[in-house]
Amino acid sequence: MNSSANYEKLFLDCLLDKYERSRSFSGDNARNQRFSLEPAKVVPQYADDADYDTYTAINQTVQDLECAGLAEADRLKSGVVRRVYLNLYQLDLAYRRVGRIPKRQKQLQAQDLLLPYSQRGDIVGRYCADQLQRLQQNKKLRHCDSAEELTNLLKVLGAIEGVEQETYERDFSVRVLGDSKAFGAMKAKTIAILMEYGDYPDGEAPDRETILEELNIVRNPGHVFFKGGGILDISGQRLDCRQLSGDIGVSSALLDGIGSIEITASRVMTIENLTTFNAFSDDDCFAIYLGGYHNAVRRRFIQRIYAQNGQKQFWHYGDIDAGGLYILLHLRRKTGIDFRPYKMDIATLSGNLALAKPLSSSDAQRLRRLGGDYPEFAALTGYMLEHNCKLEQEALD
Repeated sequence: MNSSANYEKLFLDCLLDKYERSRSFSGDNARNQRFSLEPAKVVPQYADDADYDTYTAINQTVQDLECAGLAEADRLKSGVVRRVYLNLYQLDLAYRRVGRIPKRQKQLQAQDLLLPYSQRGDIVGRYCADQLQRLQQNKKLRHCDSAEELTNLLKVLGAIEGVEQETYERDFSVRVLGDSKAFGAMKAKTIAILMEYGDYPDGEAPDRETILEELNIVRNPGHVFFKGGGILDISGQRLDCRQLSGDIGVSSALLDGIGSIEITASRVMTIENLTTFNAFSDDDCFAIYLGGYHNAVRRRFIQRIYAQNGQKQFWHYGDIDAGGLYILLHLRRKTGIDFRPYKMDIATLSGNLALAKPLSSSDAQRLRRLGGDYPEFAALTGYMLEHNCKLEQEALD
């Protein structure tokens, strides 16, 4: 940087930044404030007696700002500019001089975009209500850096909870933003907002990797893996899982083609972890790989099974820890099926204490909350807290 024009923009931007962050800007300050900078702190070379070019350029910059009525200066007898003060009566000119949109204008523009969504009771409504409050407090909007980005973000958030059928990310992007790649550029911020503002019961929030799948937005077709005592009619073809030596995966594209589902076993079992699912063998059970918090594809499959086989027993086999219990609760709530816990009890835990792991402070906190909120788990969580233990499924395989 070696020109007066560059120093002028640097100084004015610095002064305007200070003004826009102040209580005077937000209207909370009863006293008049002055906003200033020290050239030697902004440009350290100015204090170097040997750097005459910088000294001359900065002095000329300050003089130009004074002549334009944009600033005032405090100088030493030697001519060194000690401090530069912003002229608050020429703010509009200062913004135009550096080609900068005033923060107040940006805030009003953001407010106009946020208000139509703010009364909704969904994720986009909660996000917008929070951002409006931040604007009132003169704080920066979260997860958004420009009006264009905010516009697209609100379009995505406003549409994403209404996706009823599994939709590819690129198709969702075209439908909502008119560009197949636009959603990919804002995917991380979208996920962050969903995680922060989603109305999930305590401990039941999906993880970052599956939260879009939970809302039917996928990169590739989802699959359901299952095995055991069941006969399915898929697009007019009969699939008898009892005749298979292992599991089978059906893509989401085929789910609508499934007609009848006859469970010949006495139990349907969802299994949290893949290793356990692969090792699991029971002729009197129809097993489904859940994969932690289930997504919409697996949920629809489970609900179709229940609709045609409601008289069967439905069980869930997961880790004996807070996460495993929350996954069970999430499964019950989302499917409407009263799954029973399988090998998620004190007997299993006490019989395998040598394989157990100690609790973290977060584990203990979540277990205490679970025991208080759900009496059916009180004895189990109490045992885990007393013995400082938790047990993963894989340890039993």
